[in-house]
This record gives sequence, structure tokens and C-alpha cells, in this order.
Amino acid sequence: MKLQVGIIGGAGYTAGELIRLLLNHPETNINFVYSTSNAGNKLYKVHQDLIGSTEISFTQDINYNVDVLFLCLGHGNSTAFLKENSFSEATKIIDLSNDFRLLADKNLDGKDFVYGLPELDKEIIKTANYIANPGCFATALQLAILPLAANGLLTDDIHINAVTGATGAGTSLSKTTHFTWRDNNFSHYKAFNHQHLGEINQTIQQLQSGCKSEVFFMPNRGNFSRGIFATVYTEFKGTLEEGIALYKAYYKDAKFTFVSNEAVHMKQVVNTNKCIIGVEKHGNKLLITSTIDNLLKGASGQAIQNLNLMYGFEESTGLNLKANYF
Repeated sequence: MKLQVGIIGGAGYTAGELIRLLLNHPETNINFVYSTSNAGNKLYKVHQDLIGSTEISFTQDINYNVDVLFLCLGHGNSTAFLKENSFSEATKIIDLSNDFRLLADKNLDGKDFVYGLPELDKEIIKTANYIANPGCFATALQLAILPLAANGLLTDDIHINAVTGATGAGTSLSKTTHFTWRDNNFSHYKAFNHQHLGEINQTIQQLQSGCKSEVFFMPNRGNFSRGIFATVYTEFKGTLEEGIALYKAYYKDAKFTFVSNEAVHMKQVVNTNKCIIGVEKHGNKLLITSTIDNLLKGASGQAIQNLNLMYGFEESTGLNLKANYF
């Protein structure tokens, strides 16, 4: 019997990716896709690549007894939605917003949300009923930092420069998402105060309690559609060989995170659920490069990875995807 899955907020980029993955997942059936603005329209009217793949229509009707509910709503809206709509106690919920990622926000009316970064808390995710899916930047950056924090090796400030594609801003048009502005352009935003810093600092404290290192994060807008490429550096007293061994040991059992022996680039991961990490040593600094697809490992792919863990499926089920390398 396939899992019956519902999606709330089905018209955005993350929902589109989620629908594509669920349609090809052998253990799931899409029960409904809720969208107030598109009710009655076929999914392929919005997600146009789905022509020929499904005849499902958006709906305003909600099945409160589905096995799994994915929330693809804007930040702050998941809390409001769950307060207004009561689902079966048996329904597992995976939220893709930032509403429940921080410990101070993880409980809603008795529902305890577990932070869904598999490389950090895989065993806890396996027994969870409610998942707070990590943010896209937060995923790429934490995967660059986890091995150092887990070994108590963060002794100095952490400097990060990272760039994300236009899909990271969502489907709503703004001055900085129009083609004429974004094309052949580059800019930074939310310097040193990006909202994903809360998740990152929380994880550092979880792994290295009392860590005094400050995270300096400069997020940038790239003139491409999807992907994240991050460079992270901090002081490291060991050798390059020791740094590489540290990272490979930490990720030896990770299904989607890999440490490369060569310089990494974004085309290796776009359209996949992978994170590829490179490690270099420059003077007394360890330089870690981390790259992911912001819509897959940074959002919907990781949500499916969490679903697989929660139900005991092979972790890569429905996620064996080919990179857009050419």
C-alpha cells in the first residue's frame, strides 16, 4: 500500500520539485495538492514540464487523514495553517518553511518538530513524526562545518561567502528577480544577518557546546537559476591530509554527501540531492567548499530523504537523479 501524500501550497518552486519527485517515488501516491489560487487547474498548467506525467488538478479540498503532509508555504504561514487545520494523529508532517527549525519554535500544540538534517540527526529523524526541513543555505553551510564542530575543532571565527540561484527567491517577482536585473549581474544581500544563521549557530552549539566562534556569512545572488556554491574558511591547526581524513570519516556513511579529492563546482550537483565538499589548506586556514542544488538537497529532495528515513525506506529511494552536467 502506497503512502497517501498531501501537499499544501502547491504552486511554488519547492512544491513543483516535490511533485516531480513524488510522482516517481515507488512508495508514494499524491492524494491532493492544495492551492487556493490554482484550484481546478491541472498541475501542468503551473508546472509545465508535467504535461504527460499526471492529470492531477490543484484543489481547495483537504484530506485530513493522509499519511504524510508536506507544507510548502511561505515562512510564518505553516504555523497559521496548522492552527486552523487539524490533521489525524497518524499524519506525519514535513514542513519546508523556517517556522519550526529553532529549538524555541519546535513545539506547536504538542507537536514536536525534529530538525531534518540527516547528516546531523539521522537516528532521531527515523523515529520522528514532525520534521522541520532545513533551509537551503543552512544545509550547504552546515555540511561544510559539521565535521569540525563534531570534533570540537572550531577555535576561531568562521568566514563564509556563498552564492545562490534565482529560484532561491521564490516565484514572486521582485526588483532583484527580473531577468533584466539578474542577467549578467551579481550582488550581495542580508550581509551578516541572513535568517539561516539561527539554524547554523544552533547546530554548532549542539555539536560543540560553548563554542565562541562567530559566523560571518555573506550571501550573494547569482545570475543562474538554481544551485548554491559556498566557500567557508576558519583556522585549523592540523595538516591538509588530516583535514581531508576528518571530513571523509564524518561522511563515510552519508548517502548524499561526498568529499572530493579535487576542486568542486556547482554543475556536479544541480538536479541532484547531493552535496559535494572540497577541502584545502591555505596557511593556517582550512578552506571548505560546499555545493548543492538549492531546490533539491536544499529543500524538496532533502524532504523526500527525510520521508524515506521516517518510513524505513532505502534512503535514496526516488532520489537517484542525474546532474545537469552539460
